[in-house]
Amino acid sequence: MEGYTTKVTKAKQDAVQIIQDRLKESRDFVFANYRGLTVEQITQLRRRLREKNAEFRVIKNRTAKIAFDNLEYPEGVKEYLIGPTAVALAYDEAGPVVKELLEFAKDAPVELKGGIIDGAIFDHDQMEALSRLPNRDELIAKLMSAMNGPVRNLALTLNAVPQKLVRVLQAVKEKKESEA
Repeated sequence: MEGYTTKVTKAKQDAVQIIQDRLKESRDFVFANYRGLTVEQITQLRRRLREKNAEFRVIKNRTAKIAFDNLEYPEGVKEYLIGPTAVALAYDEAGPVVKELLEFAKDAPVELKGGIIDGAIFDHDQMEALSRLPNRDELIAKLMSAMNGPVRNLALTLNAVPQKLVRVLQAVKEKKESEA
């Protein structure tokens, strides 16, 4: 076996380059076992994930391993690239994508394996915990509500003083009219 080298065809190099380019565009990755899904179910899942600004791709494990190695992702990624694996590429936030995959998994034979979120490897349980967290828009709405509360209370308090004065003056007027 000495002197044995693997021939890498141009087509395989191109495939790895295409996958690398797609991986560079994405921030986060979710790995899922898609065995048992029908073409119709995969199409439906892809449509639902597109609404979350994500893409669901079936990639050859060997090609994905080479692409992740070339992009210097952690070694732990390889444990998720065993068996039939599809990758959900999240172009915005991963939380809604994971939530959608878990929701879809209730009615279809898709199994979440794990993922890479902001460069860190998450296992299945961590991905479920991530899906329960509020997304960015919900957090901003809560923050704005919390910031708006004191200002609203101040406005109501400042508005109450003139209203109280008007009510007292109205009561005095009514009392004087009833005495006269």
